[in-house]
Amino acid sequence: MAAIIFLIFAVLVIVTVLNAAAKVVPQQEAWIVERLGRYDSTLKAGLHLLMPFVDSVRYRHTLKEQVIEIQEQDCITGDNVVIKVDAVLYYQIVDPVKASYGISNPELGIVQLAQTTVRSEIGKIELDRSFAERPSINAHIVGEIDQASEAWGVKVLRYEIKNIKPPDDIRASMERQMRAERDKRAAVLDSEGKRDALINTAEGRKQEEIKASEAQRQREINEAEGHAAAIRAVATATADGIREVAKAINEPGGLEAVQLRVAEQYLGEFGKIAKEGNTLVLPANLSDVGSMVSLAMNVIRGNGAAATMPAETAPRNPPLARHS
Repeated sequence: MAAIIFLIFAVLVIVTVLNAAAKVVPQQEAWIVERLGRYDSTLKAGLHLLMPFVDSVRYRHTLKEQVIEIQEQDCITGDNVVIKVDAVLYYQIVDPVKASYGISNPELGIVQLAQTTVRSEIGKIELDRSFAERPSINAHIVGEIDQASEAWGVKVLRYEIKNIKPPDDIRASMERQMRAERDKRAAVLDSEGKRDALINTAEGRKQEEIKASEAQRQREINEAEGHAAAIRAVATATADGIREVAKAINEPGGLEAVQLRVAEQYLGEFGKIAKEGNTLVLPANLSDVGSMVSLAMNVIRGNGAAATMPAETAPRNPPLARHS
């Protein structure tokens, strides 16, 4: 009976010793071992054997990235507006020894430092800029906290502001301002559209008038060229006709034909005068047509400039005016 009790006691002692001596550290964790109350070593992932009743695991740290939610707090902006800001912070323990002995509670220290830093950063800017300056605020807070937490063995990775809540009256005023700004932009865009439409219309009319004037000028040029060509053609034809007449006059019987033609035209024109008017101018001697023909022939021969009517053929009496 005593042997059984001794065996059971021995088994319990062995189990206790093994439990105190053998330690299995999970992945992404680090354990701080103290020997007789003093730091001895840092255990990483895997199986480790410790000295029973001498070594003890004092701290257990996770090496994973951790998330802390920063509770909503009041911050005063540069233009003295109280806003509520909440955020999240991401950090990671990079030195388990410093995290164990550099600060009693790393997470609490990070939270307090983040709250004070964000109040300081918000106080540097005005309310209108606080919404647009989120990236720069986050970057400044990460830099400040990371510098201060280096002695704690903690690396701050990111800080993200979740919400910025101004007071209700300020929010309503900002909404009215944004609505007015949108209306202003809409009015400006509408006026610019109308202006562009008028400019385009005027430009189109200008181009149309330019094209019409060019077409009118080209048409006038074409008409002028046509008239000039017609005049040249008529002049050429007239010159050709005159040359033919002159050639015909120099041929045998040409002068007699010209005399006949002049007499016929003389009588024809005289007849037209008699038909068209009620006043008729007659020569004193109606039968003296020969003198008129002789005068015309002298002109044809080229003697018209110096030729005068013979005295015997000149009318002896002035013309008489008769009314028909």
